[in-house]
Amino acid sequence: MLTYATRRTILAIPTLLFISFVIFMLLQLAPGDPMAQVPLTVPPDVKQKMREALGLGAPPLVQYWKWLVQVFWIEPQVLIDWIFGTSLAEGKLRVISWQTRSPVMDIILQRIPQTLWVVGVAYVVAILIALPIGVYSAYRQYSVFDQAGTFVTMIGFSIPPFFTGPLLIVIFSVISLETWWLPVLPSIYDTTHVVKDWQSFGFQVKQMTMPVMVLAFQITAQLSRYMRASMLDNLGQDYVRTARAKGLSEAVVVNVHVLRNSMIPVITVIALGIPAIFGGAIITETVFKVNGIGQLLLTALFANDLPMVMTLTFIFAVLIVVFNLIADILYGLLDPRIRYD
Repeated sequence: MLTYATRRTILAIPTLLFISFVIFMLLQLAPGDPMAQVPLTVPPDVKQKMREALGLGAPPLVQYWKWLVQVFWIEPQVLIDWIFGTSLAEGKLRVISWQTRSPVMDIILQRIPQTLWVVGVAYVVAILIALPIGVYSAYRQYSVFDQAGTFVTMIGFSIPPFFTGPLLIVIFSVISLETWWLPVLPSIYDTTHVVKDWQSFGFQVKQMTMPVMVLAFQITAQLSRYMRASMLDNLGQDYVRTARAKGLSEAVVVNVHVLRNSMIPVITVIALGIPAIFGGAIITETVFKVNGIGQLLLTALFANDLPMVMTLTFIFAVLIVVFNLIADILYGLLDPRIRYD
């Protein structure tokens, strides 16, 4: 397994380099000018100097090489300086946002905690809900619970977050003001809020409720169907009949033997779904004004901030490659019949 993981990690390097090159060239072909937002009163010669200062006058391959050096060489030195108090990156040019004139990685690190709060909690909630639903739906196949679960999950698959988000805002932020039995939830996420006592923690839970519900609803619909299908495949296997014939209780057969074998493909789906949920969080963060990396990406796109867009899309690509590797490793660890070496 260690040999396989090392080989996959080495192969991931040229893969990520190719992905970054494709992303960079596509962004170079995108319409728009980063100097378009500069006031018209600025003289043309000043605009030209600003373009040269941002590196826009260099050929595309030179700009790409500078970005590679900044991301893979200078930014790790900045991280080392921050951890150990050294000065390796002092005076070196980092990836600078055209919109804010600040280092891109500093802005991303400021936004990541907000995204992780929403995405991480939503994923945990979805897993805790989806797995029991999938197990019980498979065990009680074609029952009323199974039929209701199938109906709800189909709705979760069909309705996109840009619809469920405003719908929850209307229910819990507009209609709830006129009723006494619906909780009133804030429709705008306050990213400046600091949790320092139980009261502030309660407000944090309230403002996280709706974005977490939107994301968790979609994830639950997917995972519960995978769990149900995997359980149905295992419930009809010979080892299940053998376990029952030995006199094992139904709870032990289902919750120990069947569930453990059914979790093998589901865990890989969970690992592969983590990068995808970051993409889904872009819409949710925009709807609820969560000041995370999803909203940051959209803002950078509208402002033609190519360094920010380039870095964020590359981070999403890294997440996909890394979690694909994690899913393959988990599959081999959970299923002893699989050998990669």
